[in-house]
Amino acid sequence: MAKGTHDFAPDPRNEGVLININGALVPRVEASISVFDSGFMLGDGVWEGLRLHQGQIAFLEAHLDRLYEGAKAIAMDIGLTRDELTQRIDETVDGNAMRDKEGVHIRLMVTRGIRSTPYQDPRVVISPATIVMIPEYKAPLPSTIESGIRLFTVHVRRGDPAVQDQKLNSHSKLNCITACIQATQAGADEALMLDPHGFVATCNSTHFFIVRKGEVWTSSGDYCLGGITRSNVIQVCREAGIPVFEKNFSLTDAYGADEAFVTGTFAGVVPVTEVDGRELTVGRGAMVERLQGLYRDLMDKDCAR
Repeated sequence: MAKGTHDFAPDPRNEGVLININGALVPRVEASISVFDSGFMLGDGVWEGLRLHQGQIAFLEAHLDRLYEGAKAIAMDIGLTRDELTQRIDETVDGNAMRDKEGVHIRLMVTRGIRSTPYQDPRVVISPATIVMIPEYKAPLPSTIESGIRLFTVHVRRGDPAVQDQKLNSHSKLNCITACIQATQAGADEALMLDPHGFVATCNSTHFFIVRKGEVWTSSGDYCLGGITRSNVIQVCREAGIPVFEKNFSLTDAYGADEAFVTGTFAGVVPVTEVDGRELTVGRGAMVERLQGLYRDLMDKDCAR
């Protein structure tokens, strides 16, 4: 039984990984940050999830675009150029001898830095940005990729951008956490979230797509993160001649879909077999299986470059 797209098998090698904290590689058991850090104290920062594939970070340029754009949007200075940050990622991979390994996932986190006192005003920050990289041997379960997950529509909505813009990949994830809690307590694997107008928006940690009569639909994107995998799936659909649309659609459209799936950096393309108790498929359908292959091909090409 799946427990969401981020479920994985524990790997004993993770006990010995080195965590990169501001350029220093520290044993996992010793890795720590200050209680005055902006991320710990206020969720003030941005982050990325990175996947190592064939010795390279897949779609690295797109991830760096999103990270630096998010930092700029919240007036936060990362303190490193893109090349310097890329070098630090490489140092983390090579310092852990992971270059030739598959199934490696890296959480890259940047916070505004250390505050002199518990207060939200950025003017009390007294240090450069805190940059942490956590590499782990963490591959999605084959059963998740093949058998899929079940979604439950929660009451927690994706908010108006004037309240908290959902396009920011920020450390402030309580909106998604409360959605995940409700879905879990309902017995589902992940949460399906609506936008303020009642249209389908996204999931708590992935992006949602449906398949109807050979067409692939996803939300308008107005109330969700600019997903890297989401964009890549839209790209491979267009290149393969598969009709794909970013549009408003309702739960009724989702309930009557032929197939559904979610996308994310960690697990790629994952089938959705059930939404609110409505069974869509048993395991993955033909379109999902095809898109899984097209996405893998795109990732291979990107890393080969």
